[in-house]
Amino acid sequence: MPPATDHACPPRLLAHFDTFASPWGRRRRQLYLGWKRLSWRWLVGGAHLTKRALDLAASFAALVLLSPLFLLIACLIKLEDRGPVIFPQIRVGRFGREFRMFKFRSMRPDAEQRLQELLARNRHLHGVTFKLKDDPRITRVGHWLRKYSFDELPQFYNVLVGDMSLVGPRPPVPREVALYSLADRRRLAIKPGITCIWQISGRAEIDFPGQVQLDVRYIESRSLWQDLKILGRTIPAVLAGTGAY
Repeated sequence: MPPATDHACPPRLLAHFDTFASPWGRRRRQLYLGWKRLSWRWLVGGAHLTKRALDLAASFAALVLLSPLFLLIACLIKLEDRGPVIFPQIRVGRFGREFRMFKFRSMRPDAEQRLQELLARNRHLHGVTFKLKDDPRITRVGHWLRKYSFDELPQFYNVLVGDMSLVGPRPPVPREVALYSLADRRRLAIKPGITCIWQISGRAEIDFPGQVQLDVRYIESRSLWQDLKILGRTIPAVLAGTGAY
């Protein structure tokens, strides 16, 4: 092996080494790296604050403006079978934290007890998520609520209190998370949302691996502008009722 020479390292790089070798040079480097870290925190923190501000304003406005619709739905549910209006369910949020998510009840009161006998008819072949077309547990009012996603409206309260966001991966139930692979758990990196990319791209027609792929794509490229586009596309997708079970 030939002996090393000064020409083996570019003079410009040698100058940088000489700079960092001095106490002032090391101090300059520390100040530069500290500034870069602080700038990144400001950027990320500002984006989180903006997203949270949007969540607060939109969820509060929705709860106020839609209160007459909430009252109508509550009356219809109560008139059908006298059962509870709200269905609280344990869901898994960011970093695996569990919380109570609220929905208008669209199924019969014994729906959870009947789940085991219906698992074999799951339309999602991978078995992590459960979707069944013409689920016999759904009430007559529930069919209408699910078609237009009106059963999800109480989740504006979850957004208001900070358990969820307007846009983000849909929150899974603990039974599903127990079946997650390490790659699937990437969905839990951010707050879950009321709507997401796959909900405006096919909803229940998209299988679980497809949902994970779309959720991870959103997480890696999320921005306020992207959230606004998803929210804008959610309304026509919901009104069309495509892919809803």
